[in-house]
Amino acid sequence: MRLTQGCFSFLPDLTDDQIYKQVQYCLANGWAVNIEFTDDPHPRNTYWEMWGLPMFDLSDAAGVMMELAECRRVYGDRYIRISGFDSSHGWESVRISFLVNRPAQEPYFALERQEVAGRVVRYATRLCPSREATP
Repeated sequence: MRLTQGCFSFLPDLTDDQIYKQVQYCLANGWAVNIEFTDDPHPRNTYWEMWGLPMFDLSDAAGVMMELAECRRVYGDRYIRISGFDSSHGWESVRISFLVNRPAQEPYFALERQEVAGRVVRYATRLCPSREATP
């Protein structure tokens, strides 16, 4: 199942040239860029591991691309994303975030619906080992 998180999630994976251009866009806007990785892609998992420190005061995306290449070398079997953080007053938030690496075999999630008292409907996600195990 193709995970769809962040910007460009319904497009084909970005090439390194496209990633470079997106990072350069972040830097041109004065945003700090960081690289994160995880082996738990659940949508509510907000605690991805950071690869080094956020990169402030860069002017060329080549530095980020070097760090990305090293992160892919070490954690190429995991999800890796790049985020651009805008620290300007009024925003102080992540402005852009997108996946730049996926594992060869992505996990499958199933959505389970449960009706409980008072006509309340609850939804839960369940991790499935393969597509065949989804209901």
